[in-house]
Amino acid sequence: MAALSFSNVLTTTDPQKNAVLIVGQAKNLALASYNQVRSKLEPRVNEETYNTAVLGLHPSPTDSCSLWLNNATVAALPPKCSRHNTPSRCHSLTKVIKSCLVGGEESIVIICERSDVYASACAVARALPLYSAKSQQTQSKRNITVEFVLVGLDADVPLSEDDMKCLDTAAQAVRLAAKIVDMPCANMHTDAFVAEIKRIGQELKIDAVVIQGEDLNQKGFGGIYGVGKAATRPPALAVLSHRPAGATRNIAWVGKGIVFDTGGLCIKSKTGMGGMKRDCGGAAGILAAFSLAVKMGFKENLHAVFCLAENAVGPKAFRPDDILTMYSGRTVEINNTDAEGRLVLADGVVYAQKDLQADVIVDMATLTGAQGIATGNYIYLEFSFFVAIVLRELSQFLQDRSNAQVSCAGLFIGSHLGFDYPGVWIHIDMASPVYVGERATGYGAALLPVVFGQFSESPLLKSISPSIFSAPMEAGDTNSPKKQRLQ
Repeated sequence: MAALSFSNVLTTTDPQKNAVLIVGQAKNLALASYNQVRSKLEPRVNEETYNTAVLGLHPSPTDSCSLWLNNATVAALPPKCSRHNTPSRCHSLTKVIKSCLVGGEESIVIICERSDVYASACAVARALPLYSAKSQQTQSKRNITVEFVLVGLDADVPLSEDDMKCLDTAAQAVRLAAKIVDMPCANMHTDAFVAEIKRIGQELKIDAVVIQGEDLNQKGFGGIYGVGKAATRPPALAVLSHRPAGATRNIAWVGKGIVFDTGGLCIKSKTGMGGMKRDCGGAAGILAAFSLAVKMGFKENLHAVFCLAENAVGPKAFRPDDILTMYSGRTVEINNTDAEGRLVLADGVVYAQKDLQADVIVDMATLTGAQGIATGNYIYLEFSFFVAIVLRELSQFLQDRSNAQVSCAGLFIGSHLGFDYPGVWIHIDMASPVYVGERATGYGAALLPVVFGQFSESPLLKSISPSIFSAPMEAGDTNSPKKQRLQ
């Protein structure tokens, strides 16, 4: 496991002792001079060698050149954006880092614009997972330091200590979320997930509220209880609430935490079941995002709601034709036990509405395989009440699989919240972005603190936040729009 740190000053190192990777888009590499990175290369690499290597890079989509054995490398990221790359080229940055790291003491120098610093730091974190159960893994100590050379606008303004704190905390959050998703259900079962929630709560000086097992049934959480009642470890609803002084908003993030999904009695195939430990990716991302947001000084009330269950096969498993009474009071007839995520989330968003009085609710989930078809492997799908849709009838599972599977799943959740809900509801389906290959990405941990960055005390999060929310609604105002509108 590698220790990861960030620095706003380039230290002096020798590639013979400390490997270095210098990486950026070709246009940014060209803007940075040798003098700005010479402290990482001398005496092994001179200016002529470095400049020749930079000019010789032809990324398609990436390219790299060894400067001194494998201990000094310069690499170029893709020149163009695509559905697989953001302006920061963060997806490609993760791949380059994975391929160029050699072990031991290492430096990564990222040459980029200020607006890409946060995404680049999170991309590095995704390349360095915390969890491993390999029997012959190396025990050698690895320390990786990430340093930035800024180009373009505001390049002359150095990154502050507050910025460094934000980057360090964001990287920890991404790696935490990825660790939870990478761990098998034998280790990251519902009890272990609750323990992780309580641990984060203790770090933040917040007491977790946990409703678990038969208490769920008694309190009317028919969705979470129904899905998880057959498992050895009981299902749970867990909540962390951050309530700062002076807050005027109630924001809730609700995460799907299916620690393993067999499909239930509508069991998955032998190939379809592998990797279903990842079905807790929404809850993992929200736990890490909540930790990051609070540590960075979130100024509004923020609640993290975790809907935890193992969708197991057993004598107590819920069945097709069963009718569940949800926390909303609505009844649902089950016609596919493998459409379980919408059941647990429906209970979670209603709890956020009824018990937490949230006026902004975001649910995040690895909900449908169709999401990857709709928006690809790297981009999540968002659905909300901002989309004008008339819904006449809704079942637990879409009868026509060729028609709008992703939106149907989202609408099922929204129907329990109520289509007359006067606040904001946003549904995020991130089934594909939650992993790449065999590894979790920690998706969501970095996303939500940026989306809500306008409510943070962190200058870095504020600077890249889309500022999508308008002024707070006035309670009971029926003349103005019932929902806060995206600007």
